Amino acid sequence: MFEPCDCGSGETYIGCCGRLHSGAPARDAEELMRSRYTAYSRGNVPYLLKSWAPETRPAPLALDASQHWIGLTIHRHETTGPDTATVRFTARWRQGTKTGRLTEISRFRREGQGWVYVDGEIE
Repeated sequence: MFEPCDCGSGETYIGCCGRLHSGAPARDAEELMRSRYTAYSRGNVPYLLKSWAPETRPAPLALDASQHWIGLTIHRHETTGPDTATVRFTARWRQGTKTGRLTEISRFRREGQGWVYVDGEIE
């Protein structure tokens, strides 16, 4: 049985975000955003750090194991320049009996053959 990808693309994990987690470059900012959401969902800190622009990357990055990411909605993906883009998304989470959502406009830039997350503005 094939495991569905956490990002909600409808593809399998291996054919979707798993490719990026294994080292393939993201083709665009939305693909990187989806792979980062899945990395948060799976606790993949090394991938999150690798896909983060060095000038804004936290050191270290600690995830809360009690927080579970339960859904992603991409609202908009815009190219803002030849090597820059933004993605507006909402990620839903659950922590014990509490649920919530995070809506952010994230900024990305192309580096080499792939993309990196630069920063975001929470709405």
